[in-house]
Amino acid sequence: MSEQLKPDPKRWTALIFIALAQLMVVLDATVVNIALPSAQKALGISNGDRQWVITAYTLAFGGLLLFGGRIADLWGRKNAFVVGLLGFAAASALGGAAVNPAMLYGARALQGAFGALLAPAALSLLAVMFTDAKERAKAFGVYGAIAGAGAAVGLILGGVLTQYLNWRWVLFVNIAFAVVAVIGAVMYIHEPATGRNRNRLDIPGVVLASAGLISLVYGFSRAESDGWTSSVTIGLFVASVVLLAAFAFVESRVRAALLPLRVVTDRNRGGIYLSLGLAVIGMFGLFLFLTYYLQQVQGYSALKSGFAFLPMVAGMIVGSTQIGARLMLRVRPRLLMAPGFLVAAIGMAILAQIKVDSSYAEVLLPGLVLMGLGMGTAFMPAMSLATYGVRPEDAGVASAMVNTSQQVGGSIGTALLNTLAASATTSWATSHMHTAADRTNPLLINEGAVHGYSVAIYVAMGILLLASVIAFTFLNAGVQNTGTRADGDESLEDIAIPVVAH
Repeated sequence: MSEQLKPDPKRWTALIFIALAQLMVVLDATVVNIALPSAQKALGISNGDRQWVITAYTLAFGGLLLFGGRIADLWGRKNAFVVGLLGFAAASALGGAAVNPAMLYGARALQGAFGALLAPAALSLLAVMFTDAKERAKAFGVYGAIAGAGAAVGLILGGVLTQYLNWRWVLFVNIAFAVVAVIGAVMYIHEPATGRNRNRLDIPGVVLASAGLISLVYGFSRAESDGWTSSVTIGLFVASVVLLAAFAFVESRVRAALLPLRVVTDRNRGGIYLSLGLAVIGMFGLFLFLTYYLQQVQGYSALKSGFAFLPMVAGMIVGSTQIGARLMLRVRPRLLMAPGFLVAAIGMAILAQIKVDSSYAEVLLPGLVLMGLGMGTAFMPAMSLATYGVRPEDAGVASAMVNTSQQVGGSIGTALLNTLAASATTSWATSHMHTAADRTNPLLINEGAVHGYSVAIYVAMGILLLASVIAFTFLNAGVQNTGTRADGDESLEDIAIPVVAH
């Protein structure tokens, strides 16, 4: 192998800092949740407006991901990575120092915007730095574990910081993450100079995609608060369909598309985006209901409820690094993803059996472990295959689509399953609470709430089963160590620009 074709000797050290940045972005989707009651009280945020602390982040993140991925391809992934980290840290500092609700909402929106630049840059750096099949499997195993477990880690970290410091530290802590990751990026990340997409930016595509995704995410947010049949909710969904259809039309006509349709029309990548989005719908719904169940029904503290998710985090790490990474070089991706989602669905079925007085060891523990093992096993090949065989100049936008499917899936899951749970609880109350005394009975109130959670978790289980079917039927890629795929396309190992040794 000639000198210029040798892989970067610092790539494994670089992986540490890429993984740290990804952890910061993923856990920020949930770390604020546990601190939200404290922030609401401190800043005088009304119950009607408190959702904006979460929604401002998800709107900017979900709406700007494709734009962020294209900027990474244009500027260079390392440059986008560093700018994203610095911007995320500055926005976090602004949010931690917030003196009124508007300042906090604005800071959260800025966090989302810089996260939309940072997340696709991190994943596409892995895609161009790790081209050997065995190394790629290990690197994406680490990344997949973080992508899957980061949200649960956020619940734990949020509990620790809120209980022992105060709510502002769930934002200030990002500064430490970002500073360490920036220093590491400057010292250890060496991206190939070639492989950038230097075509002119597709401004109509940016506007249509961002507006369409923001309408979609905001539509689900309003559905949760206003109902599915409200005129605002319906209007946002209609606008989203029109804008995204116009985006697809424009992308099929322009020469330098924001999202080249070849990225999503590829059978394997399309299957990844769809199945991963569905799986995240179920997973985020689970986080929401189990957090409520543990704190409001079982009486756990914020810290204790965060640690209750640890078995799932451990399961995800084992599933991703020990099962997924080891088997990816031996079996086809669909034979990991489909069974992985199926195992996670079985875990959901166990968790759906919760009662007001359920034992953690008998119900929650086995359900969480299976959920973690299944999702970890499925996430690992999903992250790798999403950028497998993609052209180097498309790596950023292909990575952005992975994050987009997760972000939109999380928004849909929170709104859809929360609405279903509330409806099921109302129906249960109508049939079981007949007197004024019944309606103030704490036991009956908790039983109604748990019934709603159980119904929603069963729906999440069904969504995971659908994800399993889609993964099995859509994906036809071969084992990712052969250099070719089942559809005959070149693999990333054949077409990615090699990393120059430093």
